[in-house]
Amino acid sequence: MVQALGFDTPPRLRHFIDGLEPLLDAGEQRIVERGSALLRELLAHDDWLPQSAALPDPRHYRQYLLYRDPAARFSVLSFVWGPGQSTPIHDHTVWGLVGLLRGAEVSQDYVRGADGTLAPDGPPLRLEAGAVAAVSPALGDIHQVFNAYDDRISIGIHVYGADIGAVDRSIFSADGGRKPFRSGYANIG
Repeated sequence: MVQALGFDTPPRLRHFIDGLEPLLDAGEQRIVERGSALLRELLAHDDWLPQSAALPDPRHYRQYLLYRDPAARFSVLSFVWGPGQSTPIHDHTVWGLVGLLRGAEVSQDYVRGADGTLAPDGPPLRLEAGAVAAVSPALGDIHQVFNAYDDRISIGIHVYGADIGAVDRSIFSADGGRKPFRSGYANIG
């Protein structure tokens, strides 16, 4: 699958994929626990990400597909943040692991109130290079993410329990309004 993306699978990424695949039938808790450890191992080395999957865009963040399981059971992406860029408030609908390869991300979780509006849920979480966090409908699935820096790029490695670029998801406004979207990938038309 990755061959079609224009690069060979780097050995460190292949090691991560090979370690994650046996966990997929073990349940979300095991995926999050062991998958987070595997992702931290991958993030400990900043010598494997192809330059073509690390290119920022001056207008908005980019997500590049690095690997998609042939059965779409999971996908691995690089998230490239230009200075000051952020996502809208959004959900995932599947489990996810978010790790930082370069720079830092800030994630603000949201919770839906009884009146349907969204409000920040706790303080923002700052992830530095090497750190990993998890998202899912069971753990908390609505958040907004920002590049922590206004003067440089940050790159995250995200892993999701589906082909996340093809999953029907939602963008939210603070009043609770919902707009459907599919994120797609910057490197796949």
